[in-house]
Amino acid sequence: MSQQVWKLVIVAEEILSKKLIKLIKEAGATGYTVVAAGGEGSRNVRSTGEPSVSHTLSNVKIEILVGSRELADKIIHEVERKYYADYSIITYISQVEALRDHKF
Repeated sequence: MSQQVWKLVIVAEEILSKKLIKLIKEAGATGYTVVAAGGEGSRNVRSTGEPSVSHTLSNVKIEILVGSRELADKIIHEVERKYYADYSIITYISQVEALRDHKF
């Protein structure tokens, strides 16, 4: 069986990964996936004022699957409130079909 769930993706500076994971867990999400991320966008200068030259200044992509739009919105709003002003962060959301419905 499958289930429609919400996939929230956060692409952020790696320095925020522990704080973001804590926020995600405290909001009530039961799991997440973190992978290294790279690319180019309109903001290629980090909050440190330095271009990315080391592992500590790289990006991560965090994917979270949740069973409700409300939980996804709660996480997005907290990320926005705490980090958008001072860090390079992209968030996006989509509805996807999870093939292991009992997980969400």
